[in-house]
Amino acid sequence: MKKPVVIATRRSRLALWQAEHVKQRLEAAHGALAVQLLPLSTRGDEILDRRLDQAGGKGLFVKELENALAEGRADLAVHSMKDVPAELPPGFMLAAVMQREDPRDALVSNKFETLAAVSDGAVIGTSSLRRAAQIAQRHPRLEMRLLRGNVETRLAKLDRGEYDAIILAVAGLVRLGLASRIRSRLDVDESLPAPGQGALGIECLAGRADLAALLEVLNDATTARCVDAERAVSRALGGSCAVPLGAYAQAAGSGLRLRALVASLDGRRIARADCAGAEPAALAADAVRELRRQGADEILSGLGQ
Repeated sequence: MKKPVVIATRRSRLALWQAEHVKQRLEAAHGALAVQLLPLSTRGDEILDRRLDQAGGKGLFVKELENALAEGRADLAVHSMKDVPAELPPGFMLAAVMQREDPRDALVSNKFETLAAVSDGAVIGTSSLRRAAQIAQRHPRLEMRLLRGNVETRLAKLDRGEYDAIILAVAGLVRLGLASRIRSRLDVDESLPAPGQGALGIECLAGRADLAALLEVLNDATTARCVDAERAVSRALGGSCAVPLGAYAQAAGSGLRLRALVASLDGRRIARADCAGAEPAALAADAVRELRRQGADEILSGLGQ
């Protein structure tokens, strides 16, 4: 391409790291290619006093980036896949999904090494209904409290003593060079990740075969298949920030293993599925059937879905 490729990105330090990572990978793979970043502020970054499901959902983190693509101000948008709605708007496509970082959730605390060691009544910070529901089920003696803001803001609130511990994604801490803040990595059976957690996705306008060709070198086929299966579960169940829903797929032999759950807000009801198969869509359908057999629709109706 003769003109620079422009990447739209959020302004947070983590988002800028992710966009810069894609820039470096593209320039290394295509020697003559020039790549520029277009940092943008998103509504998801600006609204910090409400849960995302109350403010408008995951799309708040991607809408301004998609507008930049639609208006021709940018060619690509880099997202954390867990922030991308299960359904993309018409006219957009995911051109690449990069190899996944550790998908697990992390306990960050200045007082406690593990969730089991946290004192009764301690305040745990998270912005995720999925995390809160799973922790509430296993540790009902803890108080879950809303925590919004970028990674640095959340860590500062912890360090000021506003929380006894907080739950963050391992991937974000590792990418920011903050892995030393992790006290323990929660097993996926203890806190099942969000669909796409730990993976970066690159979005562009549908039909941009030139960009798809450039990005092919960054796509990790195994991660892409896993994320496809996870997002299909979310899509089938109306997954959004308002739904405590987890889905995590990983390679298993020549196929995939997919674990999924839907929970009530208080964690008292959780439907779980654990399925194996070769094709992401069929595997997701199996998981959704099992979740529904265990009462997922009743749980969802209780959430107002």
